Amino acid sequence: MSLHDAYARRTPFELAFPDAGAVERLIAEIEEEADGRGADPSDPQAFITMGAVGAFIREIQGPDAPPEALHRYGALVFHAVHFASAGSPVFVLGADAARHLVSTAPEGSPTPPGSCGYLQLPQHLFWTGGDEGAPESIDGLFWTLSSNGLMHVLLITGVRPDRTGFGAVPLPEAPLADASGWLDVQVRDGAADFSSALPGGELDELYSVEAAGEALKLLARFFAYISTAPGAIEQHPAGRQESSDPPASALPFSRVTYPGAAVPHEGQPDG
Repeated sequence: MSLHDAYARRTPFELAFPDAGAVERLIAEIEEEADGRGADPSDPQAFITMGAVGAFIREIQGPDAPPEALHRYGALVFHAVHFASAGSPVFVLGADAARHLVSTAPEGSPTPPGSCGYLQLPQHLFWTGGDEGAPESIDGLFWTLSSNGLMHVLLITGVRPDRTGFGAVPLPEAPLADASGWLDVQVRDGAADFSSALPGGELDELYSVEAAGEALKLLARFFAYISTAPGAIEQHPAGRQESSDPPASALPFSRVTYPGAAVPHEGQPDG
């Protein structure tokens, strides 16, 4: 199985919100409404009750959308708004760096590189249960920090060029102050964290995420790793125009490598 990590694949943000102007207008409306109400848009509960957010979701979902669409789609809009407001920071985790983080807890402090961002994992390396238990490949994780110190994470699955849509799974909010404890925590009972039971998974050394604690553990290790190994981050500008498979993101991105590991050729899959 090809474990692509050479460049940023088209992100769920780009797939769900192709009209960048609409997102910019929504951000301006949220800022105006938050100022007028004294609301905190970094709080998901306050965010979802804002009139501008509700109108935006109803416009996207259509007039016949059920009431629960506001809550189901709201988590994605919450992360998308903060992601765009921060300049759309994308971090592409190389396969060798990902394997290192699964096996080893970095010694650094798990301090996020920003208040929000998207960590894109190597394609097809991490898996989780999807609808009706069918395994889905994890594309990545959005994180957003609220003003009260809570971290909100949205796990994205099932991003494939052969179908529309993707899965978005909100994880329980967690205090960032506890992140140091996530580095070495044992989440599963009776099995190693990230171990996979997928048929043939041992041949490709694939990983599974079965609990929210494993996702938080991976994020914390990523935060700690880049805080102690700044040389492992490669900056790549926006503007990739050539045809690529999988489809490339138009956003700038930071590629996170493991020193000493082979770097894949640009545009070619790794493994």
